Amino acid sequence: MEGSVVWRAALLQALTLGIVALALSAALDKEFFRSWGWLAGPGAWAACALITGTVLRLPLLPVLAGAALAGIPSLIGVLLDQHWLGAPLAVAIFALWCGRLAHSRRLAVV
Repeated sequence: MEGSVVWRAALLQALTLGIVALALSAALDKEFFRSWGWLAGPGAWAACALITGTVLRLPLLPVLAGAALAGIPSLIGVLLDQHWLGAPLAVAIFALWCGRLAHSRRLAVV
């Protein structure tokens, strides 16, 4: 596990997700999220994960797989009508996934 990658991934994912969430909420009305939130949320999560993976120079397909798995806690939060309940846990799980990817990449190079 690459500890520095874990922290950088957590910060980058949280920061990009926060920026995208603020931009979307400023640009779109509440009705959009009622109708299209099921698509906008995972799309924003995946886009932020791709940004994080690109900045950290991680393989993007495994990054997307980790983002999908880490997004499950957020999905549970949505189903419980507590949208942001799972987001901090999802960011932490995603960051750990990125740390594992970086470690695996380093082992493959050596």
